Amino acid sequence: MILQLSHAGSFRAKGYVLAVVGSMFWGASGIAGQFLLQNRGVSPEWFASSRMILAGLILLAYDAACYKGDIFSIWRDKREAVRLLIFSVVGMLGVQYTYFTAIHLSNAPTATIIQYTMPILILFWDSLTGRHLPGRRQCLCVGLAIMGTFLIVTQGRWGTLSVSPQALTWGLLSSVAAAFYTVQPKGLIRRWRSSLVVGWGMLTGGIAFSPVSRPWIFVGYFDTAAVLAFAFVVVFGTAVAFWLYLSSVEYISPGEASLLNSVEPLSSIVLSMLIFGMTFGAAEGLGAALIIGTVLMVTKK
Repeated sequence: MILQLSHAGSFRAKGYVLAVVGSMFWGASGIAGQFLLQNRGVSPEWFASSRMILAGLILLAYDAACYKGDIFSIWRDKREAVRLLIFSVVGMLGVQYTYFTAIHLSNAPTATIIQYTMPILILFWDSLTGRHLPGRRQCLCVGLAIMGTFLIVTQGRWGTLSVSPQALTWGLLSSVAAAFYTVQPKGLIRRWRSSLVVGWGMLTGGIAFSPVSRPWIFVGYFDTAAVLAFAFVVVFGTAVAFWLYLSSVEYISPGEASLLNSVEPLSSIVLSMLIFGMTFGAAEGLGAALIIGTVLMVTKK
């Protein structure tokens, strides 16, 4: 019995680590992406599509090398192929496009706050499918995570949130897409492997967006720093980050994974301090404490 409990604990601990590290890579990629978009004039459309296509190819090459299987086998199962296509377009591409559009219509802090209503949607979905009301602990975790994210990205100033109806609409769509790509592929990943599902999801989503983004036409300026930043975004901030995060739902629930994703804005602001010399005020400190408290509550037995 003790061995069984120990095994279950280590099983869930692996999920916690995967979700947290994946979210940290997302936070780091946001800093690199900001550098490319603002300092090197890279087009958001080109950036989104190119990173997905290249990251997808990397993951599929990794899967083929490690598992030595047929990476196209998932497409031969018609039912699974439909689920994978929906995940690619609605989940992977959906969250990228809607989030960037929300930023374009407002600003990054506003878009981040709106998108981070995702845990509420997942909590509601878990309650609906499980036919039970959410517990007080779950509701408290959602509240702490959202408030912590708000304090970090806005420095506690409501005035930084300028929301037009269009920005609000796209931000909410981004939240729905983020919740969808967390919940929907769980069965696919358990049956086929995370590297295969995430790799095809990124590649298919990036190709589907190509008529709009035209990744073969580069807009911006590339130098050594830009190449290194883009390589980091593609490898660690996209391929590895999505793979780790979606792999975590093999071991923990989608709701827990979405709450642990609150580490992303925390890692972003820490890196902003180190790289851009950004100051860390009382509001951000309180936000960091709330997010750390969320992580501790989620991972507590």
